[in-house]
Amino acid sequence: MMHIIRLLFVLATLQLSVRMSAQTPTAMEVAANMYPGWNLGNTLEPGPCNWISNPLDWETAWQGSRTSQAIIDFVKAQGFRSVRIPCSWFVHSDQNYNIDTNWLDRVQEVVDYCINDSLYVILNDHYDNGWIEHSFADRTESSVKKNIFILGLLWKQIANRFRDYDHHLLFAGMNEPDAASDNSNDKAGDIETLIRYEQAFVNAVRQTGGNNATRILVVQSPSTSIDLAYNYDVMPEDATPNAMMLEVHFYAPYNFTMMTKDESWGNQAYYWGEGNHVSGSKHNVTWGEEAYMQSQLRQMKNKYTSKGIPVVMGEFGALWRTMPEGENQEKHDASIYSWYFTLCKYAVHNGVVPFVWDTNACQRPSMDILNRKTLAVFNQHALNGILEGCAAVKWPYTTAIEEVSVGTASHASANIYDLSGRICSHIPAKGIYIINGKKYFK
Repeated sequence: MMHIIRLLFVLATLQLSVRMSAQTPTAMEVAANMYPGWNLGNTLEPGPCNWISNPLDWETAWQGSRTSQAIIDFVKAQGFRSVRIPCSWFVHSDQNYNIDTNWLDRVQEVVDYCINDSLYVILNDHYDNGWIEHSFADRTESSVKKNIFILGLLWKQIANRFRDYDHHLLFAGMNEPDAASDNSNDKAGDIETLIRYEQAFVNAVRQTGGNNATRILVVQSPSTSIDLAYNYDVMPEDATPNAMMLEVHFYAPYNFTMMTKDESWGNQAYYWGEGNHVSGSKHNVTWGEEAYMQSQLRQMKNKYTSKGIPVVMGEFGALWRTMPEGENQEKHDASIYSWYFTLCKYAVHNGVVPFVWDTNACQRPSMDILNRKTLAVFNQHALNGILEGCAAVKWPYTTAIEEVSVGTASHASANIYDLSGRICSHIPAKGIYIINGKKYFK
């Protein structure tokens, strides 16, 4: 009888825990529902644009479509579950760094389009005229303190505007902070400064209270590099547990994803992946294929996701090209599919949420996926790769309670996880833990 009472108590505790988790989901729980993700491109990022007098019209400076509910509906209909909104704020603020309320209203409209469709949203401070992204060349204390002040002031205004939004809205402090890059003379100093900036972002949001006290926050690795994220500890402190994600970007190998003309040091690559190389062509990829992708994403699992810190691949993309005479369009199209498929498969398999980059230029060569003007798919090869890659594997970390059974856990050579997806060095004295994909009570 006592065993039955104890079991009922455990189940009641589990139900309470699940209800609380539903109210304030962890970063890992949120991440499991976010992929695949889509970028609004540079749409809300341009400025200042001298050829457009009204800052509210800068939205169409680099692409022709004003964001609408119909566009976001179309994005969701293609299978995307999240939208990343690259956004400027500094260029829309006055000399005292007060953000124009009309701009805040417009950004909120775009966020609401996504929320109306039950999509997750990552709202960031993007390039924003480079005010902080390119500030690492000047790390004097006075400059760093000024940047911390501005960053905090901007994010307090943004956070207050969106204070009542639930966990479907995430904030990302920056975009691609140019820290510890190859041309840096003091990588350690860059890292220290970056962490101070990230900490200022976290502190500013948390201080506004409301739902911002538990909102999932996204911080960026140095130069959004996977290797630098692995080599350096960059996570700031946060009083709210399990409420932070790390962001990296991926555009490799460069000669396949971004290079637009042959150079003396190397050629563009048109063909990527096993079975897609063209015999005799000078445009086959020579590095950065399947094994490289797998090793890059495994680094994120080993350092972050296995410890309950999800990783956001905030941007990725590869140029879809029209092949010149003598080259093989079919093999290039297959290469595009394979690149997107493989990257998304390894991302999801390692607890990384992929957000494809999409600018709405829709003319080759381009990384574009969707045509917002015509509400049509522009690059079906890439879209198929994204959707099928994400569906090819299961998200590796879950806290869902699917069944209760009596048994003995065999754990001699297995990883042990707690319910936040963090790896444990040993079996906890009591509680719930995961071994070989199954949940056990002790």
